Formats: sequence, C-alpha cells, structure tokens
Amino acid sequence: MKLRKGSHDATGLKFGVVVAKFNKFVTSKLLSSCLGGLTKHGVKEQDIEVVRVPGAFEIPLVAKMLAKSAQFDAVICLGAVIRGDTPHFDYISAEASRGIGQAALDSDIPIIFGVLTTDTVAQAIERSDPEKFNRGGEAAKSAIEMATIMRMLRGDADKLMSNKVANGKVRRKQTRRKR
Repeated sequence: MKLRKGSHDATGLKFGVVVAKFNKFVTSKLLSSCLGGLTKHGVKEQDIEVVRVPGAFEIPLVAKMLAKSAQFDAVICLGAVIRGDTPHFDYISAEASRGIGQAALDSDIPIIFGVLTTDTVAQAIERSDPEKFNRGGEAAKSAIEMATIMRMLRGDADKLMSNKVANGKVRRKQTRRKR
C-alpha cells in the first residue's frame, strides 16, 4: 500500500481568497483567521490575493476565475449565510456550495469551502470566534494540505508521462499549467 498525504508547510505556495462582504461582522473574522493561518504556515503576504465580493452567491464565479488564472495553488472561499424567515437561505447556501464545488472540478485547482451556513447569528459568531473553532483558519489548513497533495500528484503524473515518452509509448506533447 502506498499512502500519500499533504503537509502543512506552505512555503512557496500562492493562495487566492474570495470573501463575501455580506455579514461582514462574521466574514472579517473568518478572513483574519484565514490569513493568520496561511502566514503561520509559511505563506508570504505577497503570495496571497484577497478579493471581496458582495455575498456568498457571487463567490463561485470569482473563485473559478482565480483558479483558472493559474496564479494560485489553491483558492479559499469565505462567507456566512445565516437562516432568516424566508427560503432565501436555502437558495443561497445550495447555489454557493454547488458553484464552489463545480468551480473546483472545472479548474483542477483546490477550491476550499469556508462558507458558514448557520441557523442563527449566535452560531455564526461562535464558528468565527478566533478563540474557538474558526472556520477561516481551518479553511487555510485545508487549502495548504490540498495544494501540497495536488503538487505531489501532479509531480507523479509528470514523471509517469516523462517515462512513457522516454519509452516511446506516448507521442503527444504534454502541456503543464503555468506558474
């Protein structure tokens, strides 16, 4: 059995962060913890780009654009959707999660779901509290781990392709993602 896992050493990695302005009292705490988590694990500030969007619904499109830019090893999505008196919560949370997942599949870049979906404001505040379980910091750790895993897997795929080419088994030219 061969076991592979990512690391939390983010040295040399670049990250895009998409954060919703709506519910800023929560998302600003998520962002702060996320940035702290990235820099704590070796990411330089100049290797992080933050893009603010109006709300959670707008996150997937920007996340996809950042991922497809080939400038980042991973993209982190941060937002807070809090249940209200109408079904609006259900629509926004479903579309944000679907869109973020689709963007990751379309781009082959890890896109991390750090969007809180809570029933109450109190729950959102608790999940963004830096003294407790802050989802922003956890999203940063997930992004680092996924970026290192993808780098490892891409390296293995490149080696495999090179071996096949050297052995005359593959005639097509392989293209690599720009950095």
